[in-house]
Amino acid sequence: MSMTEGYPYDLLVITGPTATGKTRLGALVAHRLGGEIISADSRQVYRGMDIGTGKDLQDLVVEGERVPCHLIDIRDPGYRYNVYEFQQDFLEAYQDIRRRGRRPLLVGGSGLYIEAVLRGYRLIRVPVDPDFRATLEDKSMEELTRMLASYKKLHNTTDIDTRKRAIRALEIEHYYATHPDEQGGMPEIRAKVFVLYLDREERRARITRRLQRRLREGMIEEVERLLRQGVDHETLQYYGLEYKYISLYLQGKLDRETMVKRLETAIHRFAKRQMTWFRGMERRGIPVVWVDGVLPEKEKEEMIVQGYLEKKRH
Repeated sequence: MSMTEGYPYDLLVITGPTATGKTRLGALVAHRLGGEIISADSRQVYRGMDIGTGKDLQDLVVEGERVPCHLIDIRDPGYRYNVYEFQQDFLEAYQDIRRRGRRPLLVGGSGLYIEAVLRGYRLIRVPVDPDFRATLEDKSMEELTRMLASYKKLHNTTDIDTRKRAIRALEIEHYYATHPDEQGGMPEIRAKVFVLYLDREERRARITRRLQRRLREGMIEEVERLLRQGVDHETLQYYGLEYKYISLYLQGKLDRETMVKRLETAIHRFAKRQMTWFRGMERRGIPVVWVDGVLPEKEKEEMIVQGYLEKKRH
């Protein structure tokens, strides 16, 4: 019998806001369960974007063995990866891991990517519709927002932060409405979800320490290298956080002290938004187990392993 048979869950998810130690904990659990990690991080897919994305590969080494980790370093810097591609790549890795009798673990902090898997967001690649777009040309952002809200509940502002995104979001919803026979959803996956959390002060302290360490390790030099490779400042702004603020610094728009201060504030806000997303995920019907991030590592590992292996309650 393979490792994946006879257990109530198909997938183990370990998530939480930035700086909670997800990667290391995921590696420890995967090593113990005979599993492999699928990364749920929207920026660790890029090669050469290592320090700024927190690609701490040493965390994957347990007892001298590196735990296999999928969906890291799969795109060149400058590319704009999206949730549709993540779903496709996740499914390929997930099915491959299970075929080999191993246990898949989804580990990372990109809540949208995780929810796209757990809630079965559609996998259809929606084509551009020039005729439909033409009907939106004279609409204001307020009208576009109202139209989009009539199709779906707006859980966040990502779809309406620019006119271009709002039009694309409407185009996608219009396509779904007019092509009801095209399902294209994720297969049903029985998942056990663990969310790491820290109190506000501990989270802020960890973020501050980690930022200072990454600056010492050469994060600014990493961004300089990306620029030499042809990644432009506009794309760095798109990647956000570390890449955005260091880009502004390298353009002379911020001095170093201001850059570090604003970046630190932005990461704190990002972590807060992540927690809001995970709480919302629970409200939207995904059962989660909250894990105190300050517990000893062995205790967290044991809690997750036992929680994953226990029989589902009906």
